Amino acid sequence: MVDVAPSVWNPANVVTVLRIAVVPVFAVALLADGGHTVGGRLLATGLFVLAAASDRLDGWLARRSGQVTDLGKLLDPIADKLLVGSALVLLSWLGDLWWAVTAVVLVRELGITVMRFFLLRYVVLPASRGGKLKTVLQAVAISLYLLPLTHLPAFVGVVAGVVMGAAVLVTLVTGIDYVRDALRIRRAAGLPPVVGP
Repeated sequence: MVDVAPSVWNPANVVTVLRIAVVPVFAVALLADGGHTVGGRLLATGLFVLAAASDRLDGWLARRSGQVTDLGKLLDPIADKLLVGSALVLLSWLGDLWWAVTAVVLVRELGITVMRFFLLRYVVLPASRGGKLKTVLQAVAISLYLLPLTHLPAFVGVVAGVVMGAAVLVTLVTGIDYVRDALRIRRAAGLPPVVGP
């Protein structure tokens, strides 16, 4: 009996593609009328929360139905980075979030993604508990910053700042942990150390 490869257009991958398709709609909603209308901000927040919450859904569907595909493995992190990256860049562009925060998070995310890609020939580097906490904190912090904060009680903005600070801290700590794991894997594989220019 010949094993039949799962279709790339299975429900899990469709959810992932929809998450990617939401990103430009989210961007348009956030930037509507200069990016500071209550309706536009609430719509953008809703779209972001929906897309972020569905992050677990596609993986669960793929594992439950036995339809894990290489395309899904490729698209899932792309969908995550597009959503978070777009939100951070647009919030900074609108003046709602320091560019330093956006730069730190994006450099860490892109750097770890590239590192994981190069480690694939040796091992799949799974998400740690800290990495999962980082994802949750980033999603909550961004969701709070997307709200029309100027029309809400001041404490909401304070909470948003505190959660974003925690998200950045955990982002940095877990990034360092992943780099340590990568170096340990290189040593175990007998590879020469990385030498700078």
